[in-house]
Amino acid sequence: MQNNSASGPLNPSAARPARDVFLREVGLRDGLQIHSTFMPTEQKLAWIRAEAAAGMPEIEVTSYVPARVIPQFADAEAVTVQALGTPGLTVAALVPNLRGAERGIELGVHKLNFVMSVSRTHNLKNVRREREESIADFSRIVERIREQPADRRPIICGGLSTALGCSYEGRISIDDVVRCAVALAEAGANEIVVADTVGYADPTLVRTVFKRVMAEVGSLPVGAHFHDTRGTGLANVAAALDAGVRHFDASLAGIGGCPFAPGATGNIVMDDLCFMLDSMGLRTGVDLEKLLAVRALVREALPDIEMHGALARAGLPTGYVSTREQVAA
Repeated sequence: MQNNSASGPLNPSAARPARDVFLREVGLRDGLQIHSTFMPTEQKLAWIRAEAAAGMPEIEVTSYVPARVIPQFADAEAVTVQALGTPGLTVAALVPNLRGAERGIELGVHKLNFVMSVSRTHNLKNVRREREESIADFSRIVERIREQPADRRPIICGGLSTALGCSYEGRISIDDVVRCAVALAEAGANEIVVADTVGYADPTLVRTVFKRVMAEVGSLPVGAHFHDTRGTGLANVAAALDAGVRHFDASLAGIGGCPFAPGATGNIVMDDLCFMLDSMGLRTGVDLEKLLAVRALVREALPDIEMHGALARAGLPTGYVSTREQVAA
């Protein structure tokens, strides 16, 4: 398949240490979007800076949607502008449509994460349009990006929600997942992310879906976004690794969920994911102890939010030596 992807700017994290796996923190967007208590802007920024200092290469800091729809993102502009000053951090934001993308382009965000659902029902409920309309809007976003000066073009990522199951439709056709992924790739996506929005997936399904998608989109990076609704999140990461995936989304303390997908609980726990990958000898560039310390910032700002994490509960094993320390030695 021909790669017609839009060209993006130099990745701010390009100078970071070598990584075997590339992680993106989505807690500030996916984690906060369903929480009723507004997290103050300065505390969001403290979270961003602390996690970036722990070595997180990319953070999805907000979503460009009307505040009346999701009040948590009323400060999207302020968060974006301040986050862009964080050294070495790729600043990403979610967009559901062209209007949101235009806000991101104007603000200078590094990456736009466009979202559509493979499930027709969920797409209608989440972004209020048919899937074909979402794909057409994605094409318009790519055109708008290509109109910008080369150094002002954000990376554009095509995200496929409910690709591995839907609260409304149940099982999702793998052919539909592949069709949507190819459509976004042909429209000019720089990356594709396949999401298990409601935690329906199992490792066998993950291997099948990702292998098929990756075979059809050529050299484009394909990332995974898993939720741990039914306890299969990290097992699905291992299956995706087997399929060749090296880009993963996760949320600090596993907070989050989709407000338009009944039963969608939190994302996989970023802290536990980093520990699992590190234990496997895969370099993430993340300092585990510094990452765990960020949890206290979130707890202080939002004492009512539900936080998860086996590593935070049990701590690092006695005598544990991280991959970072092994490399340094």
